[in-house]
Amino acid sequence: MVTLTQPAFILFLAIVLFLSILQYATNSTLSLTGNETGIFTNAMNVLVIGSGGREHALCWKLSSSPLLDTLYCAPGNGGIEQVATCISLNSSNHDDVIAFCREKTIGFVVVGPEAPLVEGLVDALSEAGIPAFGPRANAAILEGSKGFMKDMCRNYSIPTAAYERFSDAAAAKEYLATQSLPIVIKADGLAAGKGVIIAQTLEEANATVDDVLGGMFGGAGAEIVIEEFLTGEEASFFVLTDGENILPLATAQDHKAVGDGDTGPNTGGMGAYSPAPVMTDALIQTTIDTIILPTVAAMNDMGRPYTGVLYAGLMITPEGPKLIEYNVRFGDPECQVLCTRLDTDLLPALMATANGTLSDIRLDWTADPALVVVMAANGYPGDYKKGTEIKGLEEAGKTANTTILHAGTKREDGRILATGGRVLGVTTTGKTVAEAQATAYQAIDKIDWPEGFCRKDIGWRAVEREQQE
Repeated sequence: MVTLTQPAFILFLAIVLFLSILQYATNSTLSLTGNETGIFTNAMNVLVIGSGGREHALCWKLSSSPLLDTLYCAPGNGGIEQVATCISLNSSNHDDVIAFCREKTIGFVVVGPEAPLVEGLVDALSEAGIPAFGPRANAAILEGSKGFMKDMCRNYSIPTAAYERFSDAAAAKEYLATQSLPIVIKADGLAAGKGVIIAQTLEEANATVDDVLGGMFGGAGAEIVIEEFLTGEEASFFVLTDGENILPLATAQDHKAVGDGDTGPNTGGMGAYSPAPVMTDALIQTTIDTIILPTVAAMNDMGRPYTGVLYAGLMITPEGPKLIEYNVRFGDPECQVLCTRLDTDLLPALMATANGTLSDIRLDWTADPALVVVMAANGYPGDYKKGTEIKGLEEAGKTANTTILHAGTKREDGRILATGGRVLGVTTTGKTVAEAQATAYQAIDKIDWPEGFCRKDIGWRAVEREQQE
């Protein structure tokens, strides 16, 4: 029998402890929440819901997370399948989504688009014990009903444009006759980013009322919001929130109009860049104090606690920032430039919104600007042809500091085919916005798609600022 001396026994215990820690670390993944907190967490399977450019950007960013085991996307697109396993899953069938999550041991679900959020997918997942990123349906109404959002602003003194709500065409026209022009007419419900019309004349405004209430946007236009036309510069401001704490993200600026010089009808977004120079530190703080924090408090006060990402579309007016609209998901194409500039792991931040630990998270951003140019099918935002082939993507993707993010595409017999209106997001970085802009159009010149088009001036406001400095 061997008897250990006290020093030998202490050494023996130290070796046992070391081996235990080593075994634990080997079977675990180091999770860095922000840049500081080191906690060991088992790698997890993650499901992203959606098929657009926003979801490709999210999947592209999440795929590099050390927390990740397997990444799934439903339904995904022709680009997403390069970084995730794409599956055919109807997000409107909550039972099927829950069944898939249980089958694949999904640890976290990221809901990308607004429609599943408004339909209550996060509610169903939460009730099934599956953590998810995004607001419940009673909070997603911030985007699901423009009238609800405007009423909240009025009731809680959040700065926004003057407005009224109508479901009767005659009453709406009577109101229009008393208002200044141009004027903004919005479908109350979800209209895929196309439910906002700026009428320049009274005749155009009256016709728009008839069109929207007459079914131009289906059920989304059963009610309309008529609001004053704000002048200034638009900007997009994003925060993550767990219902109590907020974490501001980088700023961005979208380009809604289909044509160069911000002309033509509004679209889901023809390009974006980040950061938005118009959003100074002072304006960011004003936005947080007068719009974001009052909104989070108002939603709690109404029994509709908000978690996820809160995307404020702002107009920077001479009186200060005013809220144009809220979106309850990441913007598309703003998400593409935000993910490009994010210099930390995204997954812990998204998870923190669901488990109430957002105060522990810190995010870092690269100083270099990012810019995305959207390529759309000819005819968008109206009728367009589907199934046209896109060539040259591999060569375009070799352009320095360029990532090609897909929106409406599919892979078929080794080819990339266009399946939607907004099809590609050519995303670049540079030391300046002008440099990023030039790189994006260099890449686009290598893409062979006669049936597609893009704006040629994405980032023009920021480029003008750079030239003046």
